[in-house]
Amino acid sequence: MAIDGLIILDTAGRPIIQSSYTTYPTAYPLLHIEALNNALEKAPREGSVDPVIYVGELSCSSACCHVEVGGMRFVATISGDVDPLIAFAFLDAFIEILHDYFGVVSVATLKDNFDIVYQLLEETLDSSGHPLTTSPNALSDIVLPPSLISKLLASVSPATPGVPSGRQGGSFGSNVASGAFASPIPWRKAGVRHSHNEILFDVVEEMRGIVGKNGTTLVSNVFGKIESNAKLSGTPDLTLTFTNPNVMTDCAFHSCVRLQKWTRDNALSFIPPEGRFVLGDYQYRPPQGALISNVPIPLSLKANMDMGEFGGIFALTLTSRSIKVMENVELKLYLGEDATSAQCTLSSAGSGVGSVGSADGSWAFDSRTKTLRWEILNMRSSGSWILRGSWTSKIKAPRPAHAFQIRFEIPSYSFSSLKVDQLRLSSETYKMYKGVRMRSKGSIEWRW
Repeated sequence: MAIDGLIILDTAGRPIIQSSYTTYPTAYPLLHIEALNNALEKAPREGSVDPVIYVGELSCSSACCHVEVGGMRFVATISGDVDPLIAFAFLDAFIEILHDYFGVVSVATLKDNFDIVYQLLEETLDSSGHPLTTSPNALSDIVLPPSLISKLLASVSPATPGVPSGRQGGSFGSNVASGAFASPIPWRKAGVRHSHNEILFDVVEEMRGIVGKNGTTLVSNVFGKIESNAKLSGTPDLTLTFTNPNVMTDCAFHSCVRLQKWTRDNALSFIPPEGRFVLGDYQYRPPQGALISNVPIPLSLKANMDMGEFGGIFALTLTSRSIKVMENVELKLYLGEDATSAQCTLSSAGSGVGSVGSADGSWAFDSRTKTLRWEILNMRSSGSWILRGSWTSKIKAPRPAHAFQIRFEIPSYSFSSLKVDQLRLSSETYKMYKGVRMRSKGSIEWRW
C-alpha cells in the first residue's frame, strides 16, 4: 500500500511543487488537480469539501486526499486499495517537517526554498510511494536547513581572509556528511550539548461532542496529546510516571517509548528526541462507576430561532458550567447561501446591552462565507451571555444550518485530571529542569 505522489497547489489552485509521477501517464496528476479545483469551486461554503475526492476519469479507481495549510492545498493521490488514512498521516508528517525547517509554511516560503522542499520530498517519499525518513532529527543531517546552508555558503566564500576557501568548504562538508545517521538512535542526534538542560511537557486535551435539539449530550469524548520540548545533553534516559494512568486508553506513543515498560508498569520509559515532539496520544476513559460514558460539556446553549419570510430572528444564551474561566469562546452559525446581512445586540448577566467589540464579546457577519460569528474572550464561571438579532435572506424560505459550531479553550485545566507523578533521569549526571502545563479546548456541535 503506497501513495502515488504529492502535489502542492498555491492559493489559486495552480501546482507549484509535485512528485515526478514517472510510472503514471502525464495527465494523471492533472486530472486530480482538476477534480479538486472543481470540487472547491462548486462547494456551497468554505470547509464543506470532502477531504477525499474520487477521480473517475481513469481506468483504475483513484482519489486525492487534501488538506489546507496557509491557503495552499497539499494533495496526496492514491489508487487501488490504499487506505486514505495513510495519505493523511504522511501529509501531516510532511507539513510538520516543513514547519520545523521554515517556521511559516506559505507560497513565498516554498518558492524561496524550492531546492530544500524537493530534497525533503525525495527523502520522505520513495519512487514507489512508500514513506521513508520522517524524523526531523535524522532529516536535518541529510537535508541542510536554510540556516545551515547560509553557513555553508559563508564558509566557502573566498572573502574570508587567512583561510583558503577549499579548506573551509571541505571541513564544513565533511562534518555535515559524517553526521548523517551517525547516531545509533534514529530519532536523536549524537553529541548534543546544552548549557541549560530542561524538558517541558504540555498536556493538551480536546473535547469533541454533539448535543441534540433537546439539550441532551449525544456523544462527547476527550482526546489528549502530550507535547514535549527537550533540550537535554548527551543521551538521557527518562522515566515518566503518572498518579492516575488508568484515565488514559487507546494510547499511541512516539517510537522512542518502550512499550513493554508501559504495558507492565504504566510508566513511560524513553530516550527523547532533541527539540519538539509528541510523546503520545490517548483518549480519556471516564471512571468505570460513572452512570454515563459521556464527558460533561462545560457550557450550555439555549437557542430560540424563529424563521420567517426572507430572514429570521434569534436569541442565543450561552451559560458557563465550568469552574474555570473559559477563553476564546467562539460560536458560528451558517445562515444559508442566500443570507445577505445580520444585525445583533450583546448583553450578559449583570450588565446591560453592549455594543460590538464590548468587554462581553463581539459579533460579525461574513458575507463571503455567510456565517455569523460570536466571540467571547473571557467567559467567567457561572456567567451567562446573550446574543439577540436578526438576519435577512434573498429567498422567501431561508435555510440556515441546524447546528451551531462552538469552540472554547480552558487554560491550566484537564478534563481527565491527569497528573504527573515524577520524572527520573538516568545515564546522565546533570540536573535538569522539568515543567508540566495543562490546557484544554473543545469543539461542540450544538443542534437546534
